[in-house]
Amino acid sequence: MGQKTNPIGARLGIIRGWESNWFGSKKDYSTKLIEDHKIRTYLMARINKGGISKIVIERTLGKLIITIHTSKPGIIIGKGGNEVDRIKEELKKLTGKDDVQINILEIRRPELDANIVADTIAKQIENRINYKRAIKMAIASALRMGAEGIKVKVSGRLGGAEIARSEEIKQGRTPLHTLRMDIDYANVFALTVYGKIGIKVWICKGEVLAKRDLNPNFIGGKDSGPMGDRRESRGGDDRRGGGDRDRNRGGGGGGRRRG
Repeated sequence: MGQKTNPIGARLGIIRGWESNWFGSKKDYSTKLIEDHKIRTYLMARINKGGISKIVIERTLGKLIITIHTSKPGIIIGKGGNEVDRIKEELKKLTGKDDVQINILEIRRPELDANIVADTIAKQIENRINYKRAIKMAIASALRMGAEGIKVKVSGRLGGAEIARSEEIKQGRTPLHTLRMDIDYANVFALTVYGKIGIKVWICKGEVLAKRDLNPNFIGGKDSGPMGDRRESRGGDDRRGGGDRDRNRGGGGGGRRRG
């Protein structure tokens, strides 16, 4: 199941929250859903080089709150906030709402965000850089920033080959069946002269043992939380405990053999 299901969808309500937070009745649910899709499509096309990870949409009475998670907030904000004001006016025309609020959250470790990593690999492939080199650079930077494992799969006419194929490069561990494991996933494609090349990225950031706030805008969450500290302290406890158990087991066994 874990291999076939979207890792983010499988973890919704457990360690991941929804990126659209609003209530819709039977009459207007489909309208709001289509509007959300239009907003996300427009912003991804409008801010093409903004390093966008995800767009969280919240609705209250007559108010639309859009939170953009990005690794390059300066590009979106612009000089003196002019760019944000322009985007806000364009969104008001698109949605037909007067009260639109835009929040921008900076991703401090973009090397651990699957969407940004996949976009980086896609742009390098589009610029005729060897796909293996681009993938290995992304894997090395993710592991250097503290990821427990990363897996990248590319499919299509790799290197301009006549026959399309798939290649997968992975390092570390990415257990997709373990729902408490924080795994980020992204699926993007690169437009090359030979056709589309699909890129899938799985990044494992460690186990979530404590209760997590499911709000996708939670600052202490997957992007900037003390993931490394939590993993190191937990690993240290396991190592110490394992060492004590091994010593006790070894001493007891040796004593029985001697006896």
